[in-house]
Amino acid sequence: MPIRIAIVGSGPAGFYTASALLKTCPNCEVDIIERLPTPYGLIRGGVAPDHQTTKRVADKYEQTAMMERVRFYGHVEIGEHVSLDELRELYDAVVLAIGARSDRPFTVPGADKKGVYGASAFVAWYNGHPDFQYLDPDLDTTGVAVVGNGNVAIDCARVLMRSPYGRARTDLPEHARAMIDASPIQSVHVLGRRGPADAAFTNVELRELGELSEAEPRVRAEQLPDDFEAALQGYEGRDRRVRQRNLEVLADYAARPIGDKPKALHLEFYASPVEVLGGERVEAIRCERTRVVDGRAQGTGTFFEIPCGLVVSAIGYRAEPMAGAPFDEARGIVPNDAGRVEPGLYAVGWIKRGPVGVISTNRPDGEEAARHIQADIAPEGDPAKTGHDGLEALLSRRGRRWVGFHEWKRLDALERAAATEGAPRRKFVSVDEMLAALDAERTGT
Repeated sequence: MPIRIAIVGSGPAGFYTASALLKTCPNCEVDIIERLPTPYGLIRGGVAPDHQTTKRVADKYEQTAMMERVRFYGHVEIGEHVSLDELRELYDAVVLAIGARSDRPFTVPGADKKGVYGASAFVAWYNGHPDFQYLDPDLDTTGVAVVGNGNVAIDCARVLMRSPYGRARTDLPEHARAMIDASPIQSVHVLGRRGPADAAFTNVELRELGELSEAEPRVRAEQLPDDFEAALQGYEGRDRRVRQRNLEVLADYAARPIGDKPKALHLEFYASPVEVLGGERVEAIRCERTRVVDGRAQGTGTFFEIPCGLVVSAIGYRAEPMAGAPFDEARGIVPNDAGRVEPGLYAVGWIKRGPVGVISTNRPDGEEAARHIQADIAPEGDPAKTGHDGLEALLSRRGRRWVGFHEWKRLDALERAAATEGAPRRKFVSVDEMLAALDAERTGT
């Protein structure tokens, strides 16, 4: 009998786990269960639409999904269409790879005003995620504040600052691209509580800001350290090298004379938001100047305001609990011992360790989970576990239609065929659209 394994979630962590299992466990069948009809998680719904090279990692995931021992069940939500307990009855092992899809709360006074969005929601909207197709942010403003000093923050800023020509060559959905193109946005301020040496940008993303055709990156020279070496104390290895290069890029931006580009992208450090100002809608954000003492940002008592009609809080993601699994509210993860929740239940990716790292950071999690499963599960599997046969029978009894990987491939082909010149695809942005397109192909209408 094969070892039957279910992976809940089809993002990078899920696919790296599937790949590791196929390599190390010749007697296993892997079923990947995803609540959306589309696979790839943040590769499709979180990676910036102008970063198509990054999205190519999905080609590797597709190779895994097409293997004989793998099945994909899209449009199936755990807790809604099948419970985690039921899944554990059907499979020898269940791996949670559900990520962290909610925003860390932005709690300053006024954060509940219209025009304030979490980056998870805002990024999902401009990436065409079905859950956020109706977010409808009001972009009728000249100024935007993005709170945070990581890649998500500068992704949001860059997408808003790109030229219409540049955005047309991305996979932005039509409704989002049209709204951004029509917006009068002239300036974006990216706000970080600490200094430039502490910013979590990767160097590629930071350098891209200097290549925008319509916007200039602006950095205050007085916010840069006089001694880069001293500013980087406490950072080691690759992390230190990245931050060193970031400081060099920021110094280059600070030294550039103001040119004739119509828009400005301000990278503002030592700025801690303390209040969102305005009436019903946001009109400005009030910040306190900070200094860094022993690695922590401390207020100085000096305040300033930035006029803006849109605030995007990019201060981190947070996972949500899943019924049937333990959850650590303080840390926002499923508690685990190196990925093992308990024999038969495992966690990988952000639900295991929190929302940190890059795409490839998930690979070791998958390899670790595969080792645990081999150690915990008998090589011949449990004959009482029916795996995908039992799952399909259960879903059929409940009238739930699932989307297989071959059907996703048809959706993929339709999206690519609908692309306008220069764009990689035009996304379906609703589940109903996706299912209708599949039904139309099946019936020939």
